Amino acid sequence: MTLALNNISPKLKSRTSKKRVGRGNSSGHGTYSCRGKKGQRSRSGGKSGLKLRGLKKAVKAFPKFSKLKSSVSKMAIVNLKDIGDKFKEDDIISPQNMIKVGLLKDCKKGVKVLASPGSAKNKGLNKKLTIKAHAFSRTATEEIKKAKGETIIL
Repeated sequence: MTLALNNISPKLKSRTSKKRVGRGNSSGHGTYSCRGKKGQRSRSGGKSGLKLRGLKKAVKAFPKFSKLKSSVSKMAIVNLKDIGDKFKEDDIISPQNMIKVGLLKDCKKGVKVLASPGSAKNKGLNKKLTIKAHAFSRTATEEIKKAKGETIIL
């Protein structure tokens, strides 16, 4: 048997048969044939003018003022003070090291290093560290360079 257009059939149950409306109450479609009681759509010729019925439902499903999430996911944040407390002088710090020490749970979305809150009072970072991360805040970069450290962007 060769494959031809006349012997190809769709997969079983992939296509549903057309709803046969107006065939009496025993058809399973009731007295009003799935059209409801009154209104434009219950009468013959009532479908014209309502071609985008499905689009209206789709539009109404969205809130009027929706705050769509940005495509950029939020990075994990680490403070310089915490890095300074956990690591020794001249250490090379990567996101994996931060996970081992317990500063992060995971670094799948990236890591951003921020300056310590109130860093002017704390006098910033006082250790020479090489820090590898996906992003740094401006003040964090300045503090690391003041301590003669290095920033490496991954």
